[in-house]
Amino acid sequence: MTELHWEGKYKDGKRVAPLRVALPFQTVEVVSDGGDGRPRSVDPAASGAGGEWRNRLIWGDKKYVLPSLLPELHGAVSLVYIDPPFDTGADFSFTTSIPESGGRLTKRPSMIEMKAYRDTWGRGLDSYLKWFYETAALLKDLLSDDGKIFVHCDWRVNSYVRCILDEVFGRDTFRNEIIWRRAPNLGRQAAAKQLGRVIDTIYVYSKTPGSLFSGTAPIRSERVDVDREGKPKGAIWDAAKRLFYTTAPRGDYTDASIAKLREEGRIHDAQTGGISIKYFLREGEGGVWYKDQPVDTLWDDYDVRPLRHRARSEDLGYDTQKPEGLLERIIAWSTRPGDLVLDCFCGSGTTAAVAEKMGRRWITCDLGRFAIHTARKRLLAIRGVRPFVVQNLGKYERHAWLSAEFDEGERAAREDAYRRFILDLFHAEALTGHAWLHGAKAGRFVHVAAVDAPVTDSDVAVIAHEVARAAEGQGPLRGAVDVLGWEFAFELGDAARRAAAEAGVDVQFRRIPREVLDRRAVEQGDVEEKDFFELRAATAKAEVDARAVSVELAEFIMPPEDLPADVRDAVSHWSQWVDYWAIDWDHREGTFHNQWQSYRTSAASKLELVARHEYAEPGRYVVMVKVIDLLGADTTTTLTVQVD
Repeated sequence: MTELHWEGKYKDGKRVAPLRVALPFQTVEVVSDGGDGRPRSVDPAASGAGGEWRNRLIWGDKKYVLPSLLPELHGAVSLVYIDPPFDTGADFSFTTSIPESGGRLTKRPSMIEMKAYRDTWGRGLDSYLKWFYETAALLKDLLSDDGKIFVHCDWRVNSYVRCILDEVFGRDTFRNEIIWRRAPNLGRQAAAKQLGRVIDTIYVYSKTPGSLFSGTAPIRSERVDVDREGKPKGAIWDAAKRLFYTTAPRGDYTDASIAKLREEGRIHDAQTGGISIKYFLREGEGGVWYKDQPVDTLWDDYDVRPLRHRARSEDLGYDTQKPEGLLERIIAWSTRPGDLVLDCFCGSGTTAAVAEKMGRRWITCDLGRFAIHTARKRLLAIRGVRPFVVQNLGKYERHAWLSAEFDEGERAAREDAYRRFILDLFHAEALTGHAWLHGAKAGRFVHVAAVDAPVTDSDVAVIAHEVARAAEGQGPLRGAVDVLGWEFAFELGDAARRAAAEAGVDVQFRRIPREVLDRRAVEQGDVEEKDFFELRAATAKAEVDARAVSVELAEFIMPPEDLPADVRDAVSHWSQWVDYWAIDWDHREGTFHNQWQSYRTSAASKLELVARHEYAEPGRYVVMVKVIDLLGADTTTTLTVQVD
């Protein structure tokens, strides 16, 4: 047997299987606004079997997300489209602009560019191949028997990707190698020592050999020139069908095929006795005529033109974003309305957005928080968008990571190794002899929260008490502490800070970056001290008039060290930091129901700061406000209102 080998493919003579631990999903948000601003009742647990389907936007590492989908969706996915990293060795970014206080987006220097993901692999090509093989194996199990997978890649890895797909799916399931022209031959590459690299490769495989494509075969439309009378040049009129047509040679059509085409009225008989095939033109708006032809494997036509040649509103400033026309063709060809589409490299959310517009069900996931935020806004901008849920694996994902990294010794030893690992990333010195204080840095104590629970007000009270007591004997350490946590309780905020201040303690809350779940990012120094973002603080006010409530977003505090000085100097009002905010008018349990929202886009950058709602019944309601800043980080605050 001929196969591709890489380090780590085999262990003790046996092939290493991909991780298949199924972890529970946490539904953290239900986006249930249907475009009319009215709240709806949505069951956040309903996702398919036994309940109403909800499309899913998942924040998490595909290493854990894909096996966690298998118990529910094994053999249920009709189409997988993935545009994975190409092993370029480069960083890819997203850009966002700080709006002026009046709402208009500014130009540089107030343009923020942040890293979206890093396409660099810890052990080079071997680690990339291992990672792609494991991903492909899981995706095959999720595909239905007649399902298709489209893998988008370029010259860096396409030969390796083809070999792995042959091994996972079987050579007899290969369907097409599509060449997509992604850029013109311009600039530096046009003058380089080699020909310009202007194409990408899309490999198409099916779950089973020879299965039919369930959608509509793609066509290429070309506009036909017309003469002064509006007649298409070179075309012939067909009186029976009342359409113009052009002709082409018979080619390799068999006699049986010619007979069938004649029945359909598609044979042109020449005066010389020869025959040719009729190709009817399509009349568009304004007397424009088009020639539709079957698409071959070279995709360079108008319908799939690159992003730079499409409407500016489609460009979300996300590196490697693909045009919607490309996904429209793939989804229309491979699926029917209602079929399930999966993309585990969400990016800017192109696959989910197109699937939504075309009436397909969809699931998409990404480890980057800004990708999830970008996709959510993009989906909300679709008129009549169906309710969808935002999910993550949360503490379960971190538990799996912790167990995999530190699997020796007792739990206490693993917890100690975990905390020292986080302290090293934060560039803090480890301390011993304290129950709640684990390190010190720049004259401040450091607390590293556990992986399996959010930081609460009661935690902060205990931490502050220990800081106040410990600071007396710690020399230069003053009454100050940085609390590093994965999650923070919804109600945590100003009240906790005030309680700590009363004890003479300055407390700052910082999120542990999700990037530490990616071992490659850690090994390559991709996680830095600045990535421990300080927890934002939002303030909201409510006014009640009978059963009508107005909620105003009154203030948003962005920690000063998160952004360069020139960017911060461009801000004159706190609202310029806010990219999106939403309200759950009747918050219950742990899931946020998005029932009203205001957000910025390149076309409409003004943010509404007041929301209004009228309750149907009197009572006491908890109103939760979620705020997301320009970097995609979120915070929440709650209000309690009594309506008559």
